Amino acid sequence: MALVVTLAGSPSATSRSAAVLAYCREQLAARGHETHAVNIRDIDADDLIHARFDSDSIKTPVALVERAHAIIVATPVYKAAYTGVLKLFLDILPANAFAGKVVLPIVSGAAPTHALVLDYALKPVLAALGTTCIQPGAYLLDNQFVAAAQLGQPPTFSPELETRLLALLDSFHSAL
Repeated sequence: MALVVTLAGSPSATSRSAAVLAYCREQLAARGHETHAVNIRDIDADDLIHARFDSDSIKTPVALVERAHAIIVATPVYKAAYTGVLKLFLDILPANAFAGKVVLPIVSGAAPTHALVLDYALKPVLAALGTTCIQPGAYLLDNQFVAAAQLGQPPTFSPELETRLLALLDSFHSAL
């Protein structure tokens, strides 16, 4: 089956984006796909900011992206755009890093008005990285998540959100 790499664009360890990606990896692994996670917040900040392509903290995730058959990118909305850490990582990727790959963008935010981030900010940069197979993606509202029972634990999903994620993954799996 396919190698699917998830890119978590949130600077927070217990983010909604990270919870969605963990769920996606679990569901895709159950369907026979190999999955790997890249949490951009774990990459050395100085290496990202200064684009140190020869550092191990950069080389390892870039190599995963290059080997992948498919990519899922998830990010929260910050100031009406995807996060700065995600932008830094996408900027260090080779020009056609997503060529020939199926790409699924997922954005989460507090207000329905930020849904445009998906089509007007994130998808164009994904296309600029060479993919010709960008899935429709999803904008997930923060109120569709259930707060974690314990501080430091990731949130869970409302039944409606889980149904939506499963349908999204069905489509993604079919595209692979």
